[in-house]
Amino acid sequence: MVSDGAGTPPGEADRRVVLTGFGVVSSLGSGVAEFTAGLRAGRSGARPITVFDTEGFAHAVGCEVADFTAERWIKDLPVESLGPATRFAVSAARMAVEDAGLDPAVLRRQHGMICVGTTDGESHDLDGLVATEVAHGPEAMDPVVAGRIGAARLSVAIARELGLSDVEAVTIPTACAAGNYAIGYGYDAVRSGEVDFALCGGADAMCRKTFAGFYRLGTIAPDLCRPFDADRAGILTGEGAGVLVLESLRSALARGARIYAEVLGYGLNCDAYHQVAPDQGSVARAMGLALQDAGIAPHQVDLISAHGTGTRANDVTETRAIRDVFGDDPPRTVAVKSMLGHTMGAAGALSAIACALAITHRFIPPTINHRRTDPECAIDCVPNEAVDADLRVVQNNGLAFGGNNAVVLLGRYDPPGPGTHNPAGPGAYDLTGPGTYDLPGPGATVRARPPSPASEHPS
Repeated sequence: MVSDGAGTPPGEADRRVVLTGFGVVSSLGSGVAEFTAGLRAGRSGARPITVFDTEGFAHAVGCEVADFTAERWIKDLPVESLGPATRFAVSAARMAVEDAGLDPAVLRRQHGMICVGTTDGESHDLDGLVATEVAHGPEAMDPVVAGRIGAARLSVAIARELGLSDVEAVTIPTACAAGNYAIGYGYDAVRSGEVDFALCGGADAMCRKTFAGFYRLGTIAPDLCRPFDADRAGILTGEGAGVLVLESLRSALARGARIYAEVLGYGLNCDAYHQVAPDQGSVARAMGLALQDAGIAPHQVDLISAHGTGTRANDVTETRAIRDVFGDDPPRTVAVKSMLGHTMGAAGALSAIACALAITHRFIPPTINHRRTDPECAIDCVPNEAVDADLRVVQNNGLAFGGNNAVVLLGRYDPPGPGTHNPAGPGAYDLTGPGTYDLPGPGATVRARPPSPASEHPS
């Protein structure tokens, strides 16, 4: 983006990556203001599902996006040429760019990246096409709908809507961890100088196929999502999109941008342990890799936004992995899926936005619908009501089927005073105690300083 720094040594400012704009489409509302208010209030997005035929299911509650008009945000593409997930993605990208105070005309002169994660792509449309084919034959399928089902369109349509031609447009299909994968990919591209900006996040629309799959697994809750609760009964499927603007600290300072938070690092792994069951050791290892990349010690993390689906297996496994890394007194750990439902490929991105807003506005969103903590989930989940908190480092967990795990660490950015340098940033936190911390996995440690941008990324 812009190339002049302000108040920070050039090399350091070029390496550091900050978040300056958010776009949100969710069951709690659209836009940063509505989303923040919903998180603070502990609002539930749950309601009876209407976006597909629920006949034959004993219960069908989900977290649909309501009162959303894509035409308000999509200005240059025919809305009917876009599937529902792509509409969410493009709308969220437009919101993010506006929220960041960026002019698309300026971005067109920059080299950028667009990276959108997804689980289902346009499976809602695919459901309809298959139903038509079964009932009436392939000749009855709508060619307009057939032409918009490619998952690559989630990212390409953003580039087309904003008129961006000098960009890499990527769709990442790592299911429920895909939003965090996208943020990590954009973070590497910005901090290495490969791109000037990145629009990263995730998007999915509710579809019958995915609902039916989780239903057959016995993991759909009949009414509410209750992560970490002794009486939890599963997930509620949700939908929406979250897009984040990533740019270098130098760029943000030079243009006087509002900085929500700093991306400190991330970690990825894929254990392929089981098709649907998470692996405790692998989840712990992913958290360790993220801490290592960020140069953060476990005791410095103030809050964890858990994957927290509300299933029996996930919540116990994730809690045990957290305690493997953070010990017997882990940070407060919340599950925003209790409010948003499981938004699949959008989950990591929406949760990352929630983390950054929590840092900015100094509060912790609650885990709602909570009655009694499961003794096997020994954490403080901040039940039912938000609390004020001075957060400096927040961890965002994303876990997916097939053992795809992605963890992102965000930190508060405090503007430096006159003649001083901002103390926050990778490798600059006050690491007390010994310089390394034992973590699960062969030879795994958290170093007091992060790797240089040119080093091989933990994966």
